[in-house]
Amino acid sequence: MTRLRRVAGVVFAILSSATFGLIPLFTVPLLLRGVGSPTILCYRFLLASVAVAVVMLFTKRSFKLQRAHLGVVLLLSLLYALTAILLIESYEFIPSGVATTIHFLYPLAVTLTMSWLFKTKTTAVTYIAVIVSLIGVSLLAWGGHTEGDFKRGVVLALLTVATYAAYIVGVMRSRASSIDSIVLTFYVLLFGTAMFFIYALLTTGIESIHHYSDWRDLAMLAIVSTVLSDYFLILAIKRIGSTMTSILGSMEPLTAVVVGVVYFNEQFDTASVAGLLLIIIAVILVIAQTNRQSIS
Repeated sequence: MTRLRRVAGVVFAILSSATFGLIPLFTVPLLLRGVGSPTILCYRFLLASVAVAVVMLFTKRSFKLQRAHLGVVLLLSLLYALTAILLIESYEFIPSGVATTIHFLYPLAVTLTMSWLFKTKTTAVTYIAVIVSLIGVSLLAWGGHTEGDFKRGVVLALLTVATYAAYIVGVMRSRASSIDSIVLTFYVLLFGTAMFFIYALLTTGIESIHHYSDWRDLAMLAIVSTVLSDYFLILAIKRIGSTMTSILGSMEPLTAVVVGVVYFNEQFDTASVAGLLLIIIAVILVIAQTNRQSIS
């Protein structure tokens, strides 16, 4: 693996996690204005699908999906959709920054899955980075937060750990790895749209969107925190693997905590500061390890 490819993978992973961490910035205001989560998710994935379709048309990519890939893409779409709905539901019970930091426990699940199930080589530095980042996440998540139905919110956020880790490993280790990144992104979002359309019809129904501010937040949620985030994620996985990509996902809680503190007045105490510092250290460890491997 070339040095340039590894560096590009690190950059893509950081961009993916940072844009994913902006989800609360666009989602929480919609929830506060009374827009239901099924409606938010349905519009989010629909707008994102349209945006990727436009890119595919502009770049003259084929929309053809081989029959052999259909099953695995449907499964990946389900895992991604479950992650989205569990995370947004957790915002109803715990601060968005806390929910996103708990969600970041997925690197541990990815690392263990790749190491135990697929027998991939994992260095001591990687495990140290995982441990350091998880300690940081724990400090962020548990630092003095007592408001809301905390237990229920934590359970919902923890469930995203399993679904998102499975999605990342699936992209790397399934037949989907051979699909063009933009094409895979399009079908994951398209199938997700269909799933959320059915989900909305079975629950609250699909609400009409009338206000400019709602359309603005939905568009930003679709483009920035869905299209760009998932596309950068797939690019990163294909360059540096699922383990490194998941660990570099620490920008998610960093971004989410900053958004929560600045925009939603969420708590940020000494434990939170310590957690942020530990996560930054973990990122530096991973980047340093990636550079050493590219040189050797």
